[in-house]
Amino acid sequence: APSPQEDPVLIRPFRGHTAAVTGVAFNTNAAGLVTCSVDRFLILWNLKRQCRAYRFAGHAEAVTSVEFSPDGQVLASASHDHTVRLWIPCIHGESSVLKGHTASVRSVSFSRDGYSIVSASNDKLIKIWSVCYQRLLFTLFQHTGWVRCAKFSPDGRIVASCGEDKSVNIWDTRSKICVNSFSDDEGFATFVDFNPSGTCIASAGSNNTVKLWDIRTNKLLQNFKVHRAGVNCISFHPSGNYLITASTDGTLKILDLLGERLIYTLHGHKGPVLCVAFSKGGEKFASGGMDAQVLLWKTNFDTLDYEEVLEHNFRRTHIDDPPHLLDIYPRSSHFHGEKFNSVQVS
Repeated sequence: APSPQEDPVLIRPFRGHTAAVTGVAFNTNAAGLVTCSVDRFLILWNLKRQCRAYRFAGHAEAVTSVEFSPDGQVLASASHDHTVRLWIPCIHGESSVLKGHTASVRSVSFSRDGYSIVSASNDKLIKIWSVCYQRLLFTLFQHTGWVRCAKFSPDGRIVASCGEDKSVNIWDTRSKICVNSFSDDEGFATFVDFNPSGTCIASAGSNNTVKLWDIRTNKLLQNFKVHRAGVNCISFHPSGNYLITASTDGTLKILDLLGERLIYTLHGHKGPVLCVAFSKGGEKFASGGMDAQVLLWKTNFDTLDYEEVLEHNFRRTHIDDPPHLLDIYPRSSHFHGEKFNSVQVS
């Protein structure tokens, strides 16, 4: 049996935004946290000591998404003002603007090597930009509705996106075409991300569900129905064993993916929780909500005897190579009446 798990603990709230917090991200060593808000600002919080927070101004409308580059040297943000901005996270807060989208940009994310970013917009397009040249590389189009989120796979060969057209699309970044599409009749996915090994994607649903798909077999692996309202954001623990979810029902939930069960429900925000992210090492996570608060949490539950977990699940978590593109081209219709696991928690 696994050793007892310790509950996550709230370290402290951060108050500085004056409107809903829409995005949160840690830098590489978890010494800094960046958040973005409907108030049009980014705030860079220093977690190490009681140090000044830096507020970055530049966007003309609500900021929807923010992320640190893998090396922590650059910040990228997306906004309803139709732009993506790249910032140097220092006291001066200079930024450069990437223009090309013709509607609100809903998400921005770096590739693992830090050379590219991917943006998703209400103009129904996904754009890939060069960070060092600060220019558009190419555009991916097939979505027929607003695109809510787009992310690179860990190896950079695939982009996953989701939109209000109710489809989750998988793109080959070399051929620039959509090679697979999962559709959801119940609602649309608001957020999508790859697990750390790049074999699965998780999607957060407007219809209160969290789904895990295997992109090699196109199977729906897990379907969690644990929230009472839409799920706005998810974040994988770096081990790939846990997923944290943020919902309009006011809670964060932690799912144990190996045990296929809900392990924690966390209360702390007043009103909808809009964003959540683990630190790179998984020892902390942070959440932001409609209440304009940023909450910093200590994970704790990942300290359960790791060797044991790994040994038990070694094949499942580590051995798999990233999927080959041949594996993700649709070969057949998705479900041949297979059973998939549904976890229902009252």
